[in-house]
Amino acid sequence: MKFEFKSSFDRSVKSFHGREKEEIKKVALQAINILSQDRMLHKGIGLKRLKGDFWEIRHGLKARILFRWEGNLVEFILAGDHNDIKRFLKNI
Repeated sequence: MKFEFKSSFDRSVKSFHGREKEEIKKVALQAINILSQDRMLHKGIGLKRLKGDFWEIRHGLKARILFRWEGNLVEFILAGDHNDIKRFLKNI
């Protein structure tokens, strides 16, 4: 399985502050670990299919990571809150 971080993901992570930024990175790495090895999900990470090939991973109530999972490729697209994800999906 291949993993790619889009520039939009990198930009969106920069908008978070200190500890939140580190938490987003940690969740993304956990997602890679889980998806690449078909491991059980950790209770704190909610994985949900949103629309077509788009999925989200939640960490707590605020932080969400949007990614596209197509075959053997997982593209991390955006990190943000519920409204950021909703806005992105509305415009595709």
